Amino acid sequence: MLDSKIPPGRLEEKWTDYKGHCKLVNPSNKRKLDIIVIGTGLAGASAAASLAELGYQVKAFCFQDSARRAHSIAAQGGINAAKNYQNDGDSIFRLFYDTIKGGDYRSRESNVHRLAEVSGNIIDQCVAQGVPFAREYGGLLSNRSFGGVQVQRTFYAAGQTGQQLLIGAYQALERQVALGNITMYSRHEMLEIVKIDGKARGIIARNLITGELERYFGHAVLICSGGYGNVFYLSTNAMGSNATAAWKAHKQGAYFGNPCFTQIHPTCIPVSGEHQSKLTLMSESLRNDGRIWVPKKKNDTRRANEIPEDERDYYLERRYPAFGNLVPRDVASRAAKERCDEGYGVGTSKQAVYLDFAAAVMRYGHIECNKHGIANPSAEQQRAYGLEVIKEKYGNLFDMYEKITGENPYEVPMRIYPAVHYTMGGLWVDYELQTTVPGLYALGEANFSDHGANRLGASALMQGLADGYFVIPYTIGNYLANEIRTAPIPTDHPAFVEAEQKVADRLNRLMNIKGTQTVESMHKRLGKIMWNKCGMARNAAGLKEAIQEIRALREEFWRDIRIPGSIKGVNNELDKAGRVADFLELGELMCIDALDRNESCGGHFREEYQTEEGEALRDDENYMFVSAWEYAGDGKWNLHKEELNYEVVKPTQRTYK
Repeated sequence: MLDSKIPPGRLEEKWTDYKGHCKLVNPSNKRKLDIIVIGTGLAGASAAASLAELGYQVKAFCFQDSARRAHSIAAQGGINAAKNYQNDGDSIFRLFYDTIKGGDYRSRESNVHRLAEVSGNIIDQCVAQGVPFAREYGGLLSNRSFGGVQVQRTFYAAGQTGQQLLIGAYQALERQVALGNITMYSRHEMLEIVKIDGKARGIIARNLITGELERYFGHAVLICSGGYGNVFYLSTNAMGSNATAAWKAHKQGAYFGNPCFTQIHPTCIPVSGEHQSKLTLMSESLRNDGRIWVPKKKNDTRRANEIPEDERDYYLERRYPAFGNLVPRDVASRAAKERCDEGYGVGTSKQAVYLDFAAAVMRYGHIECNKHGIANPSAEQQRAYGLEVIKEKYGNLFDMYEKITGENPYEVPMRIYPAVHYTMGGLWVDYELQTTVPGLYALGEANFSDHGANRLGASALMQGLADGYFVIPYTIGNYLANEIRTAPIPTDHPAFVEAEQKVADRLNRLMNIKGTQTVESMHKRLGKIMWNKCGMARNAAGLKEAIQEIRALREEFWRDIRIPGSIKGVNNELDKAGRVADFLELGELMCIDALDRNESCGGHFREEYQTEEGEALRDDENYMFVSAWEYAGDGKWNLHKEELNYEVVKPTQRTYK
């Protein structure tokens, strides 16, 4: 039986009561306890800094050359918090409700309410660290809208919010490094969890500079290594982002929750050719002011500026008048795919739609002209002033778009198309963020807990920092209070020796295949299978085919892969090979999970289960649960179900019309 450890009592009192009754570790005992943190993005850096500040001895690991290079820097648009600075009706309950609804009623109420509760504290923490959030004229922090909500609750720092938040967490991390409470291991990759008497007691890491395997003990291990979107090859993730840490934890007994729940982001620069190794995200914040449209005429070859207003289909505004261009990501993505599939796509590939700022430029220009006392401005004056506002709000995003596409988005509409972005699935965790392996925790995107079947925009940063700054410092004490008598275990313990040998054997096996194919080519082939048959839309026949194709590809990988160089020293191809090998196993589980869930919900769209209007059709009677998969060895898994009981929110058919 899965024990989610949800505290008793009323929903809004659970977290407060939990904090008042959880076990504590006194400061002198904290100094005797070692905690390993894998990953130094927002979840990892904030957790490491917070735990070290409390007195724990922390070992932090990242495969990058600096903790500041974690992929959290790529988050652009903002971070949600229920501050209600706009006085527009926001509240903790409304943030909680929007998140539950946005996730299509497939997330755990208690975790989501806690997230909403601590959201305001995150903003206060980051302001105190000097994060340069945008501000209104009067000095209050500014907010903007994101998809799936009807209030303005997203705090932002131009189009580089993730980078600024990570710098704040990073300086907190580095302060503890300087004080000696954190030992930082950069260019190290975790390749195995070490378990002793059923508990996580350490890791085996590979030094990516020397190639040596190293052993590290910890009373607890935190997986903060992000999501697995790169299983699709083309995604908005950095090429180095991977699932290896989470996957090794899974194969050591940590259940994997909802692996098929993948988020497709609607606002990305379209694929331009086979040469691409990743895709570029254009922030969802652009949907605040940009209007999305396609020509009303199929296969229209005219340029955007040549198409008159009455021949444009603003299809999101037409289909979802209440939310318009700010519908949730899964809804906007499917709508774009539907228009393109029907022949209304734009650009040379016809796999794109327009994101147009012309109306926003003129609207802002009118306001600015009023500010400057220009009573009857010309269109040129309005446009000039409006462009200045747009540049101030989104300038770095517009510059990035122009550098990549060669088109000036101030002059012509952007072209966008959906792409793989975030993964809602991840290691199954209970209310305390502990996996099914005692002493092993998962934070941020590495766990499944807060977003259900679809994540609302600007909630990834919120969850990562909530888990690291405000949740794990309390919940880990409930476990470590019983570990204060456990002395550090020497790394010559047989469990460490066995784990290291297991890693060494795997690396040697990879190096000794000496086949003919590159890791990159294999990864690309896996990505095409996943995108075509387990991407924006899935069906039973395609998923069954994908499972067989992935199994065949995995067999081919272990028979015909070629890795140059040696195990010793720097070998990026070997690093990548290990990660792709894990993706080849995870991809199969994703398809198995998608095939098992005979419903459509959020980012999981089974073509057999949709309404007459083409919307996702849930089956609450049969699928109101979290799918928690247990690895059973040799490519087999056992399914466990965590039933979702909604005490406050009553699930209904989701509508944004």
